[in-house]
Amino acid sequence: MAGGADTVRQCLREGLIDELQLHVVPVLLGDGLRLFEDLGAVRRDLRSIRVVDTPLATHLKYRVLR
Repeated sequence: MAGGADTVRQCLREGLIDELQLHVVPVLLGDGLRLFEDLGAVRRDLRSIRVVDTPLATHLKYRVLR
């Protein structure tokens, strides 16, 4: 699935995500949304699987631990 912060938060809350890939680009476009805010009472831990750093973006891959 692909989506913004709202979509990812909904899926994390429901436990529908096994792996999470984030592509971080160093550009500020206003206020934005906090990706890991309002996830509910269940704690979600992430384990880093891969980090690829390039001049234009940093690509992060995490496994969601149960």
